[in-house]
Amino acid sequence: MRYVSLVALPLLMVSASPVLAKGCIRGAAAGAVGGHFVGKGHAVMGAMAGCAVAHHHYSKKAKKAAAAQ
Repeated sequence: MRYVSLVALPLLMVSASPVLAKGCIRGAAAGAVGGHFVGKGHAVMGAMAGCAVAHHHYSKKAKKAAAAQ
C-alpha cells in the first residue's frame, strides 16, 4: 500500500498544474544511474530526485537569463 501512495502522490501533483520539464529527462537519467549503483530499488528514487534537481537548476538559469535581458 505504501508503494502505491509513493507513486500516486507525485503523479497527482504533476497532473494538477502544467510543468515545464526542461532538464528533467537529463537529470532523471543521471539520477537513475546513480541510484542503480547505490542499491537495489534506488534507481526510481534517484530518477525522481535527479529530475527535481535538474529542473530547479534550469529554472534558476532561466530566471537569471530573463533578469539579464
